[in-house]
Amino acid sequence: MKFAALISGGKDSFFNVLHCLANDHELVCLANLHPPPSDSHEMDSFMYQTVGFDVVPYYAECTGKPLYRQVIKGSSNNQKLEYEQTQDDETEDLYELLKVVKEHHPDVEAISVGAILSSYQRTRVEDVCSRLGLTALAYLWQRDQEELMGEMVDSDMEARLIKVAAIGLNDSHLGKTLQEMYPVLKNLNRKFGVHVCGEGGEFESLVFDAPFFTKGKLQIVDKQIVRHTNDEIWYLKLKVQLVEKSSGGKCNVVQPPLLHDPFDQISLQPLIKKTESLSHTPHTKVWEQNRGKNYGRLRFNNITSTEPTLEGQVTHIFSQLERFLSESKLHPANIQSSSLLVSDMSNFAQINKIYQTFFTKPLPPARVCVETNLPKECFAQLSVEILDDLHFKKGLHVQGRSYWAPSNIGPYSQSIADTRTYLAHISGQIPLIPRDMTPCKDVTTQSVLALQHFEHVKEVIGSPTNIFICCFVTSPATVPLVTETYRQYIGLQRDRDHVKELVTVVVGALPRGVDVEWGGITVNEAVGDYEEAQIAFGKPLEYKEDRHYKIFAGPDLYREEFPESYEFVPVEQVFDSEAREQPYAVVELV
Repeated sequence: MKFAALISGGKDSFFNVLHCLANDHELVCLANLHPPPSDSHEMDSFMYQTVGFDVVPYYAECTGKPLYRQVIKGSSNNQKLEYEQTQDDETEDLYELLKVVKEHHPDVEAISVGAILSSYQRTRVEDVCSRLGLTALAYLWQRDQEELMGEMVDSDMEARLIKVAAIGLNDSHLGKTLQEMYPVLKNLNRKFGVHVCGEGGEFESLVFDAPFFTKGKLQIVDKQIVRHTNDEIWYLKLKVQLVEKSSGGKCNVVQPPLLHDPFDQISLQPLIKKTESLSHTPHTKVWEQNRGKNYGRLRFNNITSTEPTLEGQVTHIFSQLERFLSESKLHPANIQSSSLLVSDMSNFAQINKIYQTFFTKPLPPARVCVETNLPKECFAQLSVEILDDLHFKKGLHVQGRSYWAPSNIGPYSQSIADTRTYLAHISGQIPLIPRDMTPCKDVTTQSVLALQHFEHVKEVIGSPTNIFICCFVTSPATVPLVTETYRQYIGLQRDRDHVKELVTVVVGALPRGVDVEWGGITVNEAVGDYEEAQIAFGKPLEYKEDRHYKIFAGPDLYREEFPESYEFVPVEQVFDSEAREQPYAVVELV
C-alpha cells in the first residue's frame, strides 16, 4: 500500500517506517503535529512527542518527500482508553492533518505509526484511520522492548537522546546515540524496571539519519541543555543542519519469525488422516430461544427467525435482540460476546453488513463466527452474553497491522472481559499472517499460528489462564493435529493451570477459507477464585440454576433433559481431548 508516515522525530516513528518499507509498502509523504509557535519546546500532550519539534521540517529535505504539518490546537479532553470523536480533543487535530494528506494524495491507503505499548495512542490513530478509510501500520506493536531496541541499534538508523526523565538518567546522557545507551538502559531495566524503549516516558529521542534519508542527514550545529522545573528532567535545545551523505542505507530491519517462543517449539508430525467426506446433514430441529442471568451477566441464546429471506431473517434477529436489551434497560455496548452461526459462509458479507450497524460504539463484542449445518431455511443463529453494567467492561480492539496478531477491522473486538469476575471472552482466532492479513496455507502451521494469536490476545488483556477452549475445524482429518497442538501447548505452559479438556468440533466452513479456528474463555487467576469449565462428553451434567451451558452436538441429537438456559451449537461432529468422536459435549460455565 502507499502510506504516509506519522512522524514525531523520535526513533519509534522512523523505525516503523523501515518496517513498512520492508513489508513492501511505498512511502508517499510525511505528517507531523506540533505545538503552537508561542509554546516552549514541549507541551503537555497525551498523544504526541513535542520536544525537538522544530527539527521536523528538515526531514522533508532528508527524504525528498513532502511534509504536512498541523498545529496541536486541542487538548486531552477525552482521556478514556477507547476513543470516541470529541470536540476540541487533540485527536481531532490528527484527523484534520490526515484529511489534508488524503486530499493531496488520494492514493494513500495507510498510515505508519510507531506505537509499541500505548493503547491510548493506538486507539486514537485507529479511530482517525477508520473515519478516513485508512489502515494503520504499527509493526512495533507489542514487540519485546529489549529485543526491539537491539534491532534499532543494529540498524542503519542514527538516533540520539534529547530528553531524559527517569532514575539513573541525567544530563550526561543527552546527545548520546542508541548504541551508546543500549547497555545503560538494559542495566537500568534490570535494576529499576526502566523501559528499554522509553515506553514509560523515561526518555525521548531524535533521529539524525535513516536508510530512507536519500537526500542528506542531520548534524548538530549547536546544543543547549535545559533543566525542567523538576530537577530530574533535562532536555536538549538543538540547532541542526542538513549535510550530504553518499547514499541511502540498506533497509536492514529484521522481521520477526511467524511463530514466536514458545510456539516455535511445538513439533508436529503429519497427523492428517484420511477420512470419508462429510454429508453436511442439516439439523432438522430449531432449538428454542432462551434467556438466563447470573453473576451480573445476561444471556439470550439461539435467536433465529422464520422470515423468508436472508436479509429479513438477520434484521429480525437483531430486532429481537434490540427489544430484549430495551426491556432490560441495556444497550448493544453491553454485549460482551456473540456466537454467530451461518448456514453458508458465502452469505457472510451480507450478514455482517447488517451486524455492524448494530455495534457503533468502541469495543464491539468478542465474536465467534462459523458456517455450520443449521436447520433448513435457517440462514443464521445468534447467541449473546451481556454485561449488566458497562463500568465493568474492559476490552481489546486492535485494528492496525502488526507482527503481533491479526487486526480486527470488523465489528468485533479481540477480547472483552468482565472486571468483576476477570473472565474474558476471546474472539475466534484464525491463522492469518498478521503483517499482511493473508491466510496461512499450511494446515499444520495454521493449527499453531491460530493458537499463538489466541495466546497473544490473552497476554495483552491480562487474562492468561484458559478455563474453556474450543477448536473449530473444517474436516475430521484435522482433529488429531489440533489435539496434539493443544497437548504440547499445555506442556509448554507449565506455569499456567489451563483447563486440560479440549472440545474440537467439525463445522462446514470458517472465515477466509481457513481450516482451523481457536476460541474460548480465559481468566486472570492471580486476582481471585475461579472455576474451570466442566465438560461432559456424551453424557448429561447435573444442571445448576446459576450456570450457563453450551451444548455442541451433531444432527442426530434430540435430547430433552437440557436445562432451561443453554446455548446450542449445531455442528457436524464432536471430538474429545483424545481425538475420539463423541455424540455431543456439554460445557458448564459460571
